[in-house]
Amino acid sequence: MGVFVTEFFYIFGSIFLVSLLSFIGAFTLGINEKSLKKIMLLLVGFSAGALFGDAFIHLLPEAVEESGFEFEISLAILSGIAVFFILEKIIKWHHHHNVSEKNEIHSFGYMNLLGDALHNFIDGALIAGSYLASVQVGVATTIAVVLHEIPQEMGDFGVLLHSGFSKRKALLFNFFSALTAVFGAIIVLYFYSIIDNFEVLLVSFTVGGFVYIAGSDLIPELHHEEGIKNSIAQIIVFLLGIAAMGALLVLE
Repeated sequence: MGVFVTEFFYIFGSIFLVSLLSFIGAFTLGINEKSLKKIMLLLVGFSAGALFGDAFIHLLPEAVEESGFEFEISLAILSGIAVFFILEKIIKWHHHHNVSEKNEIHSFGYMNLLGDALHNFIDGALIAGSYLASVQVGVATTIAVVLHEIPQEMGDFGVLLHSGFSKRKALLFNFFSALTAVFGAIIVLYFYSIIDNFEVLLVSFTVGGFVYIAGSDLIPELHHEEGIKNSIAQIIVFLLGIAAMGALLVLE
């Protein structure tokens, strides 16, 4: 089964949009640390809701629509969880280094770039697989990825500055790292043409990945900030993230 030109446009247009988020760190320079922390926590809460919403409102129904909830789908979901767990271990491999030592600073920054490049590669694969399932699912997944990438790119920019990169080099290297998503999409398109039901397995894999990111990475971050007002705000944005994914059903 061939891939239509329209799908190519959506896939690589969406990946280019997500890649541009690598420059968002520059907008954080004029924000004081306390305000930035509050903004990022709200973004994390909204992103967690959006990832859960996309996984269970769009992706999972799409994966089981034709053949039902078969063993292959369960295995693909578990594979998504396992791969993202391993990926996180790789990304954090050197995060326990003492970054105050001069001989460790740049290695820490380059390790962050390497991990981010691998993460973006998988993001590109997930976006491509979602569009191969349907344009509506692809749009929902792209939005979920965008919401997840905003706080992550802010954090990555800060890590690069802390590791010794200049502001210009930090933005440039972060953008090059983001472009690995293109290669992820290309590989998905290649396997799509030679493996039956590849898009169904990849969509199921995406479910596992999104559930892991939202449940293991994002939700725990929200528990670090105490206080009734903060908790209420986080619950509200979390539910709004889910509601946003539900609202996208009108596109179908």
